[in-house]
Amino acid sequence: MATHLLKVSGMTCARCANKVEGALNRLPGVQASVSYEDALATVAHTGDVTSETLLRTVRAAGYGATLIGDSAPKRLTPKPRGLQVAVIGSGSAAFAAAIRATEEGAHVTLIESGTLGGTCVNVGCVPSKIMIRAAHVAHMQAHQPFEGIARKAPRIAWHELVAQQQSRVEELRAAKYQRILDGNPAIRFVQGRARFEDAHALVVTGPRGEQRIVADRFLIATGASPSIPEIPGLAGTPYWTSTEALVAEELPKHLIVIGGSVVAVELAQAFRRLGSKVTILARSTLLSREDPELGRGLQDVFEREGIRVLTHTVPSAVTYDGAFGLEIPGGALVGDALLVAAGRRPNTADLGLDRVGVALDPTGAVIVDERMRTSAAHIYAAGDCTSQPQYVYVAAAAGTRAAVNLTGGAASLDLGTMPAVIFTDPQVATVGLTLEEALTAGQPAEARTLALDNVPRALANFETQGFIKLVAEPGQGRLLGAQVLADSAGEIIQAAALAIRNRMTIAEMADQLFPYLTMVEGLKLCAQTFTKDVKMLSCCAA
Repeated sequence: MATHLLKVSGMTCARCANKVEGALNRLPGVQASVSYEDALATVAHTGDVTSETLLRTVRAAGYGATLIGDSAPKRLTPKPRGLQVAVIGSGSAAFAAAIRATEEGAHVTLIESGTLGGTCVNVGCVPSKIMIRAAHVAHMQAHQPFEGIARKAPRIAWHELVAQQQSRVEELRAAKYQRILDGNPAIRFVQGRARFEDAHALVVTGPRGEQRIVADRFLIATGASPSIPEIPGLAGTPYWTSTEALVAEELPKHLIVIGGSVVAVELAQAFRRLGSKVTILARSTLLSREDPELGRGLQDVFEREGIRVLTHTVPSAVTYDGAFGLEIPGGALVGDALLVAAGRRPNTADLGLDRVGVALDPTGAVIVDERMRTSAAHIYAAGDCTSQPQYVYVAAAAGTRAAVNLTGGAASLDLGTMPAVIFTDPQVATVGLTLEEALTAGQPAEARTLALDNVPRALANFETQGFIKLVAEPGQGRLLGAQVLADSAGEIIQAAALAIRNRMTIAEMADQLFPYLTMVEGLKLCAQTFTKDVKMLSCCAA
């Protein structure tokens, strides 16, 4: 007997799987087993039953299917004959747009020059957060704050950690990207590098040569790549970007980090906690685009953990002879690994955007309006290749809205209450305006800062490094912004975002019920500091 695997799409419950299984088993000489969880049909059959017959049978039952392992997969459901949409990229913005566009009846061609899934799942959010979490666990083994529990230096098996990390990356890429492609017959995947030939056609250069793709609408979702500063000697050295750092073959003895923003601080702390000596070189200060208190607070945490932070420091030259040598003001710095984390640049070169009238800003980012439309009316853009904030959830939201708009709808993206999180320990989280931003914009405002030693949960955790800061209209008025340096700041900030979105006042927040003991209760306590000395309140005073 022969065996085929079919990827079955459109099943919504185990009953659907039973229906497909029954339809297949009614064929002469067929023994089929269908898994709803895996969206797979395993079919053993005699040579008299062709793969086409199997596909037609699933179609007759009302579901879609792809023959796995066939060099020319056959989609059961015919391609829509409606709007033709070409999406350049396969990351979060691209997939969100592709899925929504097909829901609106469009046929989508998804084009990717690299690895399916883009930055987040492959070389960004997922692998970095795994590494950060592992580093946190290692740090707690040696530095947990509770007496009576033995502290011990962790044993770091770097290769095992990287292998586990990459296994989870591959698992998520298969589940969240490849599986969607396999199960959505309205999305066609093309591997290759795209460039605009004219306003309605792309030329894609890939493993099978060049092909021309014509579409009615286009979405540019090509993401961004690490920006490399022009430092003499750097280009010829085996420096790391975050991509190489996360899969490095060895844990460095001394890691030098160029940069002071999100990627730099997250990975610097992770490598330190996993056993590397770490030195950070920041062009200005840590987190220079945020409220200054956040950068100063994080630097204090880092220095307590043994990370050397050199602010206002830019190397004048880099050499490499088995070790890295960096010329900096006052002398030289030597390390066995160098991580360049100096920001990211949009991937917009070589797309031929000038040929179709798509305008870019001075950084190379695609300029879009509130509906993700570019200067060419039928071309949209979303994600890190635009001037929008470079967060995966912003990219996905923008991609969805772009799809609504390019298929005839009208959706906009409101970033006024966009929460942001930096996954150091303690975490850094922000939403809305800083005090300086509010005053610069002509908005009357005042701020209060609550040290974490006033938050009962932080005291119970023996983790009081950090603060919660709220910005509001004067006189207990409307909440305008929040800046948090704390354990679980990423969880705390969403409550502040909802409060801003719903135009809550400081007085209302101070009167709101918050569960005790929680870190988010710190928002209530900070709101109370606008009118009270919280040190004079009992633990759970309302």
